[in-house]
Parts: sequence; C-alpha cells; structure tokens
Amino acid sequence: MSLIGTNDTIVAISTPVGEAGIGIVRISGQEALEIADRIFLAKENKLPSSFKAYTTHYGWIIKTTKKDRSSGDGIVDEVLLTVMRAPRSYTKEDIVEINCHGGIIALRAVLDLTLDSGARLAEPGEFTRRAFLSGRIDLAQAEAVLDIIRAKTDSALKIGAEQLKGALSREIRRVRKLLLETLSILEANINFPEEEIGRIDSGSISQQLSIAGQQISVLLDGAKKGMLLREGIHVVICGKPNAGKSSLLNALLRQERSIVTPICGTTRDTIEEIIDINGIPVRIVDTAGIIEPQDLIEKKAIERTTKQIKLADLVILLFDGSRKLDNGDRLLIRRLKKKKVIAVINKIDLTQRIEEEKILKAYPAVVKICAKKSRNLKLLEDAISLFVYGGKVGGISSSVIVTSARHVQALKGAQKNIAEALDSLDNKLSPEFIAQDLKEAVGHLDDLSGGNSSEDLLNRIFSEFCIGK
Repeated sequence: MSLIGTNDTIVAISTPVGEAGIGIVRISGQEALEIADRIFLAKENKLPSSFKAYTTHYGWIIKTTKKDRSSGDGIVDEVLLTVMRAPRSYTKEDIVEINCHGGIIALRAVLDLTLDSGARLAEPGEFTRRAFLSGRIDLAQAEAVLDIIRAKTDSALKIGAEQLKGALSREIRRVRKLLLETLSILEANINFPEEEIGRIDSGSISQQLSIAGQQISVLLDGAKKGMLLREGIHVVICGKPNAGKSSLLNALLRQERSIVTPICGTTRDTIEEIIDINGIPVRIVDTAGIIEPQDLIEKKAIERTTKQIKLADLVILLFDGSRKLDNGDRLLIRRLKKKKVIAVINKIDLTQRIEEEKILKAYPAVVKICAKKSRNLKLLEDAISLFVYGGKVGGISSSVIVTSARHVQALKGAQKNIAEALDSLDNKLSPEFIAQDLKEAVGHLDDLSGGNSSEDLLNRIFSEFCIGK
C-alpha cells in the first residue's frame, strides 16, 4: 500500500461475503457525498449532500442516468443510507455507508456503481490507515482494531476495546512525558552552559528515570499473558488408545466433535478446535493414541501426534484410571519430560486400579476427571488457567495489556536506553551521553504509537486488515 492517493475517495464492501440479511458498502473521501448524490434516490426526494450528519435515510440505489432517476427504473437495490460528515467520522473524512441486502450480487452491483461514479477500491486496512494518518487514532489504537476483529474470547475483546479507547497509548504518553521533562533539563544545560540554569540534579533525574523504567516494566510483565490472550495457546491431548482423549475433547467443547467408541485406535487423525477456557483462546488438539504402529495408516497417525506434541505449548497427558500403568504410559512420561504437562486421570467413575503415587513422582499435581460424564472439568480448566496466568485463575485484572510483539520490542528498546542513561548518570558521564540515551528511548516509544512510523511499517501492519476496514 502506498501513501500516494490518500486524497482519493475510496469504497469497499465492509461485511463478509455471503448470504446475509444486510451488507454494507462504505465510501470515504472528499467525493463521498457527491457519489452518493449520483446513485441514491431518497424516498423524500432529497440528495445525500443535503442530509444532516449521523442520519439514516430510506431509498434506492439506481443506475445513474436522468431517465432512470426520474422514472424510478434501473433500481439496483432497496437500501438505507447513512451520512457521517468530516471531521466527526471514522476516517475524519466524509463517509457514506449504504446498507444493502446481503447477497453478493446486490453488493457487487452497488460497489460497481460507486466505482463507475469516481470512487477507487480501497486496499486492505485503508479506512483505518486514514484514521491513523488523520490523527484520529495512533498506531497502537489502529492495531487494536485488528485485535477486536480477531478476538477469540471475551477477554481478548475487552483488551482490544481498551486499547482502542487509548489505554495503552495513555500509559506510553505518561512515560514519554517523564523522559522529555528530563531531556529538556539536560538539553538546556548542554546548549546554554553560560546561562545560570543551575546544576543538573542527579538525584532528581535518577528518580524520574527510575519511575519511567518501572512503568515500562509493569507493561512488559503483562505482555506474555496479553499475547497469549491475543494468540491463544496450543494444547494437545495425548495418551494411550482408549484413555478417553476424544471423550475429553467432546466434554470440553460441550458437543460431539470426535467419534467415541470402545474400539482402540478409533481416532486416526488429529482433530483441532478453538475453545474459550476462562477467557483464554485454546487451540485444543485430539490426537491418535501412541502405540506401536501396525500399518502405514497408524504410522502416519503417530507421526502427526508426535509433530503436534512438539508444537504444543501445553500437553494434557491422559491416563485411564481403571487400568494399571504399563510400559506405554511410562514411555509417554519419559517422552514428555521436556514439555509442560498437566497429568489427568480419567474414568474416575470406574473402579480405580491406577498407581497414582507413581504419576505423582513425575508430576506434582494430578487432575482427576470423568470425561464421559463431564465430571471435574472445571478443575482441568482451572489448571490450564494456572499454566497461562502463572497461578492466578482469575486472569489479568489490568486494562492496560500489551498484546503485540512489535510493542514488546519497542518497550524493551526504551527500557534498555533508560537503563543505559541511569548507568551513565551513576558514572557521572557527560550530559550529552545521557541525553542521547533518552532521545533513543523516546524514539522507541514513538515507534510504538506511530510517531516515527515508516511507510514499510504501515504497509506491514495494515496489510493484515481485511478490505473494508
């Protein structure tokens, strides 16, 4: 995407393609109202350019000839048209949204008419990019729009909404203000040494920089958890055949997703689903039981199970509580020594023959469930939460959560520069060295909010958006 053409009027279908009750065609730019005048016939026989901002009007999209307009012929679709005037709109430009019927043919016909009338097809993320370039939102808020669209859980949606409101941006501005206040004192002494500005108060500067560093540390402390809430975790259920892996997947999903039979080896391939566990998006995978393969199909199934285990953030190792441990169980324990594991004893509704004490030697805690009857599933879900949240089932209470690897990189850069500035201060180095460290720290914070954004960076970020947003 190029910055060239930002004065163009752009248009796109802003709703998913497919059959639906409504679909929205969005137009933004200097000629948005003029284009709407050409293609919209209002019931009250007024032109959209005369409509008040934030009003919706009933009418028809028609082909743009005088004959069609006067006769009512050439009607493409019956629609509702909404007008939002600059600068109080998403892009700070004039915006027209046309609510059409949701079929692809109707939407494409309306889109084609807007293109014929002078609009240009928007590129991915171009509406949000214009909101950023106009100063309505900063880059962190723009990225939050994508987080909201991609949110897989209520928790992820809540964090995205807070970011869009500017929660993270406000924290960054506070840190930046502290750094700039300190930098201004240093620069004054560097540039005007002959003036009686006063000596640099090392103690005060050290305190200011320490506060800034601590605020960044707080943001970074929650970053790993925030990224997990955004991206989710990869959890694999593994165990011997007939341990109840498919029953557990079905129980966690609250639906029959995997085939369950008493026959060993029913599951021959991996089955993946995304579920919400205490606000965490979990990509959970049911795998084939690990056994000595008897044929090519079983060999392939075991290879896929092994691959999934290697990729997993967390493994649920399932044991059949109605049977004693055997070589297969012990082999799995050895194989998973380097993985994060939750040990689970299944089938607690049956007479227990498993040697639990032997499992406890390998794992400090064991969760006992009955997948078939959905008993104690909450204990397992809480164990997954403890793994993610580091001992706090309730999750993350703060509304200011870093969820982007790019943000983490920028914060770490600023943190490093602040540490270097403090070190220079302690070693009584020249103020020029301290000032340079602080300038670089401010630069990293500006990278996060978009103050120093390059075209390549913007292209990379907004290319991830869907067209129409």
